[in-house]
Amino acid sequence: MTEALPERHPVLQGVEYMVGTWAWGDRYLWGYGQEYGRPEIEATFEMCCENGTVFFDTAEVYGQGKSEQLLGEFIKEIPCNFRIATKFMPYPWRLGRGFLLRALKASLKRLGVERVDLYQIHQPMPPLQPEVWMDGLVEALHAGWISAAGVSNYSRAWMDRAQNALIRSGFRLAANQVEYSLLNREIEKNGLLQHCQQQGITVLAYSPLAMGVLTGKYSPEKPVRGIRSAMYSQRTLARIKPLIQLLYKIGSDHAGKTAAQVALNWVICKGAVPIAGAKTPGQQQQNTGALGWRLTEDEVARLDQVSDQVAKEK
Repeated sequence: MTEALPERHPVLQGVEYMVGTWAWGDRYLWGYGQEYGRPEIEATFEMCCENGTVFFDTAEVYGQGKSEQLLGEFIKEIPCNFRIATKFMPYPWRLGRGFLLRALKASLKRLGVERVDLYQIHQPMPPLQPEVWMDGLVEALHAGWISAAGVSNYSRAWMDRAQNALIRSGFRLAANQVEYSLLNREIEKNGLLQHCQQQGITVLAYSPLAMGVLTGKYSPEKPVRGIRSAMYSQRTLARIKPLIQLLYKIGSDHAGKTAAQVALNWVICKGAVPIAGAKTPGQQQQNTGALGWRLTEDEVARLDQVSDQVAKEK
């Protein structure tokens, strides 16, 4: 008999999908103010509220605070039963938990709220160790400024240290936000995904569509532009073509689901919560089409197999 896995933190129970706001206000990587701007993002927010997908993931560094600011303006103007996760960046010059608390208060001010549902350490960064930041998160939990504590990009060892530090203070780690998609399955290979599930720590998967590559809209003939082209070259796009074709094929077997919807559903089937970015209403509508149905075990296995094959090719 299979042993039941621990339940997720109450803040994340029942959450299947989160809206990523990395592109909200980010000019450098995503081109905010060029191909899209505030009107498109505001319309996206409205659609999120209409369809009930209202758990937003942001960070103080997204657009240098612009993402939090825009989100704060929208939730003030548009009635919405929103939930928010944001992050603290532990820059090397932030030498103590006091910096975390000041950064949190600045995030709360930009967002225009008194509390966020989930506050995460954006990534491990020396010289400070995880216990220092957990002390800050515990103080924020006691103060009622956050409902749950999380980390991002943490290895198993650092995550366990963070979890143990929180447990000693009567709390638990809610989530570890890491990159995870059909083109980056490192957390499966190194055991982090399984370990999180055994500990009741939710894996929040960022870049579940590999920065748009798994939507199928890019190809060697229509390559990725800008900074992302360095990560997904024309050669890479040619190499992963069999995976994209399989996403389309499986989608057609599920009443015409898109490649993106299949790729997001694969993440959900793996027990993680995809954080899919949306900067237009069309993108948000497509993302939510990944909900309410499931791939079969055979389809997940086929995607795993082809994913492994294209990853090994050079």
